[in-house]
Amino acid sequence: MKVLLLKDPKEGELGPDPYVQEFASRGLQATLIPVLSFEFISLQDLSRKLAHPEAYGGLIFPSPRAVDAVKLCLREKEISEAWYNHSLTEQWNEKSIYVVGKSTANLVKEIGLTTQGEESGNAENLAKFICSKESSSSLPLLFVCGSLRRETLPKCLNENNVPLESITVYQTSQHPSLQQALGDYFSQQGIPASITFFSPSGVRFSLKTIKKLAGDSINQIKFAAIGTTTAEAMTSAGLTVKCTAERPTPQDLAACIRRVL
Repeated sequence: MKVLLLKDPKEGELGPDPYVQEFASRGLQATLIPVLSFEFISLQDLSRKLAHPEAYGGLIFPSPRAVDAVKLCLREKEISEAWYNHSLTEQWNEKSIYVVGKSTANLVKEIGLTTQGEESGNAENLAKFICSKESSSSLPLLFVCGSLRRETLPKCLNENNVPLESITVYQTSQHPSLQQALGDYFSQQGIPASITFFSPSGVRFSLKTIKKLAGDSINQIKFAAIGTTTAEAMTSAGLTVKCTAERPTPQDLAACIRRVL
């Protein structure tokens, strides 16, 4: 049974994508099509902020790309030496390092930081978790985010008087080969049994093309979402969401789709 995953592979990861691998173990033939393209920005500004942990109460990483931005900063000799001789990592680890999801947490741990909040699953739950831990007297948390961030987390923290400083470190756009890849998939493999969206921007960039390629057969497709935020975007775009993964993991998504197929 064929399923289509509209996500981006993790850069630098050896072997098959973990979602494709998990689906195969459950007898599902998954194809991954990259939807998004990323451009990193403001890295010098981020480096300066990372060099001064004393100015912040902690860090917030909402996505793997935010961690990738830090990794790029760590290529610079001056901050890299301070980071990897533990003078900076020790200072940051005395503070709170918040993340959304296990994949983001794993990347943060690779650069020597200890995380919390990874079980929250989405920005709304993470915001509530942060508010339960922080106070208005805290130093500001540094929110490392992308250009398409939702205001869910900043709004919640603001309403609870938790100080926050945001820095946009990457811009998101449509992957240059998305339309061609979708066309090739539908012409060669036909209508998939299920399509999963992994982000609201993925819905925005690809849904129009999918509707055109699928035609009336679109009603046969079981649409799935990696999380509630993406599910809301799909519903707003007129799709019926058949299932939403309880957590953003390959196992949870595969189990979710298996139940509706």
